Amino acid sequence: MYRKFRILGTPVLAATLLLAACDSADDPVTEPPVADTSCQALSSDGTGVVVGSNLPGDPALPEAASGYRTGLKVVYAKRYMVSTSNPLASAAGCKVLQSGGTAADAAVAVQAVLGLTVPEATGLGSGGFIVYYDAATQKVQAYDGRESAPAAATENYLRYIDDTTDKTVPKPSARASGRSIGTIGVPRLIEAVQKDHGKLEWKTLFTDGITLATNGFQIGGRLAAAISSNATSLKRDAEATAYFFNADGTPKALGTLLTNPAYAAALTAMANNGADAIYTGQIGADIVAKIATTTATDGSVITPGKTSLADLAAYQAKRREPVCTTYRNTYWVCGMPPPTSGGITVASALGILENFDMPSLKPTVVDGEGGKPTVLGVHLVTEAERLAYSDRDKYVADTDFVPLPGGTWDSLLNKPYMQARAALISQTKSMGTATAGNFGVTPMGIDNTVEHGTNHFVIVDGDGNVLTATTTVESSMGSFHMTNGFLLNNQLTDFSAAPTDSTGALIANRLAPGKRPRSSMAPTLVFKIAADGGKGDFVMATGSPGGGTIPQYVVKTIVGALDWGLDAQQSSNLIDFGASNSPSTTVGGEHPNVDTTNSGNNDPLITGLRALGHTVSTGAQASGVNTIMRVQLNGATVLSGGTDPRREGIVLGDTFLP
Repeated sequence: MYRKFRILGTPVLAATLLLAACDSADDPVTEPPVADTSCQALSSDGTGVVVGSNLPGDPALPEAASGYRTGLKVVYAKRYMVSTSNPLASAAGCKVLQSGGTAADAAVAVQAVLGLTVPEATGLGSGGFIVYYDAATQKVQAYDGRESAPAAATENYLRYIDDTTDKTVPKPSARASGRSIGTIGVPRLIEAVQKDHGKLEWKTLFTDGITLATNGFQIGGRLAAAISSNATSLKRDAEATAYFFNADGTPKALGTLLTNPAYAAALTAMANNGADAIYTGQIGADIVAKIATTTATDGSVITPGKTSLADLAAYQAKRREPVCTTYRNTYWVCGMPPPTSGGITVASALGILENFDMPSLKPTVVDGEGGKPTVLGVHLVTEAERLAYSDRDKYVADTDFVPLPGGTWDSLLNKPYMQARAALISQTKSMGTATAGNFGVTPMGIDNTVEHGTNHFVIVDGDGNVLTATTTVESSMGSFHMTNGFLLNNQLTDFSAAPTDSTGALIANRLAPGKRPRSSMAPTLVFKIAADGGKGDFVMATGSPGGGTIPQYVVKTIVGALDWGLDAQQSSNLIDFGASNSPSTTVGGEHPNVDTTNSGNNDPLITGLRALGHTVSTGAQASGVNTIMRVQLNGATVLSGGTDPRREGIVLGDTFLP
């Protein structure tokens, strides 16, 4: 006979117990093996379901995108964990971790699968940023895989077909033309991180992606919606049409088995030959040819881009120093530096907020969905964000081309400046629109170009290394140009289309050859401040998709966790609220704790913000927060994870039920 016990909630078989009541002491006691549920989705009784098995409870079974999944609970793991917006990607990364791979190894597997299962958001034709913590050296490294403009681009590349002979907008639009396509970054990005921090053999990391592309996967809710909503634009491209649509021209629907042999071949080439396989040779030539396309399948004109094979061959991911600032004399918060504005914007908002007693403003009636934020809590966060965005819109761009004031991000983030910015906030009235700080530099134009899209994932491995990554094709389905089984980005539309503003002042984020467009991506790591003032224990890894609203999603998650005591899932669930630099304040109406009936007049958060002068928008939000935290549970140090209920993600690892 045997008896099961729970250690930290994990079913384990105790040593053989011979019970006095046994009929015969000579009867053998057999012990059934304890199932290893690592990398499986745990049910409420602790049993596991293999992701992709198509068995009941399989989180990879396609469901229509609901807007918000209620009831998600924090997940706990002993040593390693991965949280992504797609179950099949989480499973691929978890297998790598289970086999002893590092977070960098797992990231390659995750990204390979994401490029197949969520092509509307990311893929081989995209770019992104990674922040990596090496536990052995205790060093944080930022990796810049942002796309770049081709050498032949001019400052009017997105604005005019030709600077002198044809000053009309690229056709059919800047976004859907070849002009929007930046030199891709993701293949070089994941290769650089894996070369620096990987442990497993490179070519073994693509197995899941190749297998899924060959054998097929079922279309999920978000992909099905993206195909349908972008049908007209996708049908301009022959390869996209063949892949995403049925023979009768109807969009492939939810649950359709989708195979992608071209993508499998591209991954195989990359597995065997590294990122060079994408940037050179036949695949590189195909990318350049696709960008140079001049005619759509319907015969209409497409303005070609000017990317060359030399642009592709010359592209490199860049290692950069992260933006690291302290928060409340308790934490180090580290994010990406330019060309993304995300790290600076998040740090700026937090630097302002630490001047207020945010812990006293925690949500009321805290439930599994994160509770209900207080009016003053939301007011202070959004006012801080207005100030942060005002500086971002004026000063932040690719610092290889346009330096920050004083040549360093510290000018925008030092404590005295943050205190001065905080003093501009009234607790009784919204400022509406903030004014950027004055650093005595040459007058610069304001650029609030709207960004879209994106995907985020976080990984912690068994050695304590941590990775947080945000990658994107920009808008849903990128530029609608497809080659070798993957979509090409429309990332150059993140540049300001005009080089100057209405006053004639130069815009920092203007387009230039080789320049990388400003982003809002904000992969973020948090550590305790050590006794010597350095970075101590890892606390949190987080980030989100969402284009220009990414810093808002990240700030609400960090404040929710660090100031308000929410767990990794509650802080991901928490109502999406925030503001860029305008009178409009967002309160995500998709959340079950927001009452949008009667124009929001029945919701005390909405009415309270309006009373302070906020113009409240309750449009549904599509954040995709993925978070892993290091916590204490029953006297043990464990990992806890959460994934955004607004997407289709799952947290996996060597998990257990508490």
